[in-house]
Amino acid sequence: MFKRLREDIAMVLERDPAARSTWEVLTLYPGVHALALHRMANFLWLTNFKWSGRWVSQFARFLTGIEIHPGATMGRRVFIDHGMGVVIGETAEVGDDCTIYQGVTLGGTTLNKGKRHPTLGRNVTVSSGAKVIGSFTVGDGATIGANAVVVKEVPAGATMVGIPARAIERASDKKAAFVPYGVCEEIAEPVEPTLAPETTAHVREIDHRIDEVMSQLDELQEKFDEQQVANDAKQNAKTPENTRSAKA
Repeated sequence: MFKRLREDIAMVLERDPAARSTWEVLTLYPGVHALALHRMANFLWLTNFKWSGRWVSQFARFLTGIEIHPGATMGRRVFIDHGMGVVIGETAEVGDDCTIYQGVTLGGTTLNKGKRHPTLGRNVTVSSGAKVIGSFTVGDGATIGANAVVVKEVPAGATMVGIPARAIERASDKKAAFVPYGVCEEIAEPVEPTLAPETTAHVREIDHRIDEVMSQLDELQEKFDEQQVANDAKQNAKTPENTRSAKA
């Protein structure tokens, strides 16, 4: 148990530049607390003390804001950074050296018993707000981008972005040692404009023409208003009352 705890602390010191000391990590990092309590809850769950396991799990949730079902399988050196709002389901499996950020859900899509939550391979990064939902596998070294919704199997080393998530190409085949929040210089910008330059130029030309038409319509409206005022004045001058006044 203490060996696993030392590994967790070493992982935080390696991956979080804000971590300054072992004591700080041990006392102030909720991800470390959640994993330590999960090991206790998981032991109780596997030894058929189901209620006690769930109680420890709920206490950890209250203490850290991280909900890990006692039946979930957590690997070694898992780093849950910040962690608030993380939910990991009963049949989820998280491999060694994975990194999970705040707001992540490893959830299921069915009410049936059995395997219904995802399996993360080794060295997987799941960025903040991502949802990985279903009983499929996320391959080793894969990266799930922020707020992505993954509903099908992910190949090893892939980078997934969007809703529903799709794989994007890296600028190079070399995998970064650690990719915080699923973003680095080697990964293409997922919201990069996709319109061709000529299409963009055409749209700008249309906008310019629309502005010209609207300007001309404004000028015509002003002339129409002026003409309407002149016509009203002539009409008022020809009324019988005005005619009698003129004769008198």
